[in-house]
Amino acid sequence: MGDSTSRSRDLDKLLLRPGNLVGPSFEPGPELRDDLGEYARVLVVGAGGLGCELLKDLALSGFKNLDVIDMDRIEVTNLNRQFLFRLEDVGKPKSEVAAKRVMERVSGVNIVPHFCRIEDKELDFYSDFNIIVLGLDSIEARSYINAVACSFLEYDGDDNPKEETMKPMVDGGTEGFQGHARVILPGLTPCFECTIWLFPPQVKFPLCTLAETPRTAAHCIEYAHLIKWDEVHRGKAFDPDDPEHMQWIYREADKRAKLFGIPGVTYSLTQGVVKNIIPAIASTNAIISAACALETLKIASGCSKTLSNYLTYNGVEGVHIEATEFMRDKDCLVCGPGVLFEIDTTVTLQKFIEILKEHPKLLLSKASVTHRGKNLYMQAPPVLEEMTRSNLSMPLFDLMGKISRDTIHVAGMSSINNMKASSMMKLRVGFKGVGEGVADMDMAVGA
Repeated sequence: MGDSTSRSRDLDKLLLRPGNLVGPSFEPGPELRDDLGEYARVLVVGAGGLGCELLKDLALSGFKNLDVIDMDRIEVTNLNRQFLFRLEDVGKPKSEVAAKRVMERVSGVNIVPHFCRIEDKELDFYSDFNIIVLGLDSIEARSYINAVACSFLEYDGDDNPKEETMKPMVDGGTEGFQGHARVILPGLTPCFECTIWLFPPQVKFPLCTLAETPRTAAHCIEYAHLIKWDEVHRGKAFDPDDPEHMQWIYREADKRAKLFGIPGVTYSLTQGVVKNIIPAIASTNAIISAACALETLKIASGCSKTLSNYLTYNGVEGVHIEATEFMRDKDCLVCGPGVLFEIDTTVTLQKFIEILKEHPKLLLSKASVTHRGKNLYMQAPPVLEEMTRSNLSMPLFDLMGKISRDTIHVAGMSSINNMKASSMMKLRVGFKGVGEGVADMDMAVGA
């Protein structure tokens, strides 16, 4: 990809010269470019179509210390858009191959791959990075990383966010000819949960429609998937990654479609419906990745003001790009200062966990609780559950060091709109009659 001089030519135009749109802390000069390569640590979450582009763009933008995490292996269907992969790579971990390919082409960059689930990493792993860049296709994964990044955010006594504890995120997403790039500065801009309403609910079909009155090709496919498979293969689990299983679904869906005179059932559509595959186009990935890489560079260097705070791209009819400023939800349970609980000093950790389950805002079951990095109670793994079980009978006041008020972190399953989802959030706990007491705001009174 050319020598280092030609590669840094355009980068130098941003980092070596002053301007009218720079950030307040921007100090142009070659030292900034060197520091960017030496000290900035960026985590890329996802090594798919968008993740491949992000790794390449960030490496070419002066970032030399990159990590990438992805749990998937390469499939043949990835090769049309995930340009770092080759046919001989099928079956290998995406993160490892992507890291290897970029390091081969961009000299001086070091990329550490992590082939695992994002939930498998401890919070300390994420705390080591200056910026987290998301190239995900899952709402659940975005919510998890968002909660992790926001868990590092601390507030002062006046509930103002401490800037030094912010973990910036840059989120990208694509679907066909459309895409978005957004900047999340926890405590300042809306986090993912603040704007969760932007994402439409997943399409679900009534079983009666599938069984009695199918109207579309998707209805026929879901009939074969959800109803016919169990009728024919009783007790045998369907594996969406098994080509024979998928072929069987396709053939049954095609039969049903012909029976009702419905056109459009293809093998690729069958895969898309069953596996909920989002259509991806390489050019859209490239455009959104470029926007995300530029925002990452702005955050790391201050060479320009960051996006405010949501960019949408629509290439369906011509090219349309628009920036929208969404407002932060001050009562957000994830990026806000946390719900304030006022409880007696005698309340045990077990009783507090029960309060979390009954609280109408939280409805948090199977909660694990940590305080200043110390595990007070962990639901899993079993060895940690056994080690922390004795804390359940102890007063939370004692476990928190007998201080009048502090923040704790909880993780568990929350119930939102009758749907269970894993959640991480911080809560403020104040103890009655200790110190100066607590302010009367958003208070959840315990026993």
